[in-house]
Amino acid sequence: MLDKRSFYINGQWQAPATANDFDVINPSNEEPCAVISLGGQADTDAAVAAANAAFDAWRETPKEERLALIEKLAEIYMARAEEMGEAISLEMGAPIAMSKAAQAGAGAGHIKSFIRAFKAFEFDRELGSHAPGDRILMEPVGVCGLITPWNWPMNQVTLKVIPALATGCTMVLKPSEIAPLSSHLFAEMMDEAGFPAGVFNLVNGDGAGVGTQLSGHPDVDMISFTGSTRAGIAISKNAADTIKRVSLELGGKGANLVFADADEKAVTRGARHCFNNSGQSCNAPTRMLVERPIYDQAVEQAAAAAEQTAVDIASKEGRHIGPVVSEVQFDKIQALIEKGTEEGARLVAGGPGRPEGVNRGYFVRPTVFADVNNDMTIAREEIFGPVLSIIPFEDEAEAVSIANDTPYGLTNYVQTQDMERAHRVARRLRSGMVEMNGQSRGAGAPFGGYKQSGNGREGGIWGLEDFLEVKSVSGWAVE
Repeated sequence: MLDKRSFYINGQWQAPATANDFDVINPSNEEPCAVISLGGQADTDAAVAAANAAFDAWRETPKEERLALIEKLAEIYMARAEEMGEAISLEMGAPIAMSKAAQAGAGAGHIKSFIRAFKAFEFDRELGSHAPGDRILMEPVGVCGLITPWNWPMNQVTLKVIPALATGCTMVLKPSEIAPLSSHLFAEMMDEAGFPAGVFNLVNGDGAGVGTQLSGHPDVDMISFTGSTRAGIAISKNAADTIKRVSLELGGKGANLVFADADEKAVTRGARHCFNNSGQSCNAPTRMLVERPIYDQAVEQAAAAAEQTAVDIASKEGRHIGPVVSEVQFDKIQALIEKGTEEGARLVAGGPGRPEGVNRGYFVRPTVFADVNNDMTIAREEIFGPVLSIIPFEDEAEAVSIANDTPYGLTNYVQTQDMERAHRVARRLRSGMVEMNGQSRGAGAPFGGYKQSGNGREGGIWGLEDFLEVKSVSGWAVE
């Protein structure tokens, strides 16, 4: 079993102030694969103090020097990408091929994208030709507490750490205690790259402990959090007393609007997208809204896609989905599948229990419900498992109304060959992102949502701006 009980504070690996061992569970077999320590107030304070002490020097470090260090980190990350994929697969259950390509690959992609955005980013700007003596200065917000989830570990760590580094912030990272191994490896990479002591710190812990300590800490200037809406609300309340900036990327209940003229692969593509990563993605299209003329056909296609989705252990090569991350998550999904049946949805694929022949591991059957209405629990709550709800609609107006009838607003999807309608619907959907006809958003596109899906944006220039204060200065000498 791996021993990862140390924290990275002020440029050194340190033992926790007080031992508090916590087992990391391999979700494929329900057995411990590593042990970490959960930090306490003394560990949090030490990491925040280190970040504070490093801030003034790091913010004054020339852009070119910060860029060179990030580029060095990118080289190290790529050299150890396979190792990163193995760590993620072990800790949270992503199949090894998917983990190496998509999970570890997401981190590499974001580092590369931020380097491109950072090179072109202007921190000192003119207000405009009407006020030649006015300058707008973009300055680092300060010490940042970065709290990341278990479902896409390196995707979220790099979306926070890299722009914080680039803009001159210092930071304390608290990864999910359920999936901390990838972040421990990332901290090794930061150390190898040679960032100054105190710029980057890592303390493991749970939300009630280190998470709460960071969000309420008087010497932390910003919290960037990705996770559940429930936790985001708690963080916002705890941070309010210190008026710190809070950037939140929270839950979703994405609608996939499939019109009668959608391409022939739209339904299957949407179902597979829902099941990807075992359904553990905040932007998963978990509500499939289908126009009446093709509804019955769509139900059959989605059910077939579920039946064709293999489920197997994370360490096995191949195209399949792995387990969900934990017993808590497994039990929650099972309860919601049962709730769907109780409330009258028609089960057309999957259902409760593990897949046939499986008696250990947190494996969930890819599940499809038809004849769902938007008032049902499975249409309202974020399930975070491979469960698809299909809802019929009569026309465009009803489709948009159903899609927007949710407390969330992260990602919606549109499938139609009528581009005028596609553009019209994209404008009317109340979400931070809209993807149309299977086209993924480009590198550096902003990621974030409306309503209870959070605030702020991650990725590209928007991700850099999230970690910056805006200072307005008059009387600037004009050369």
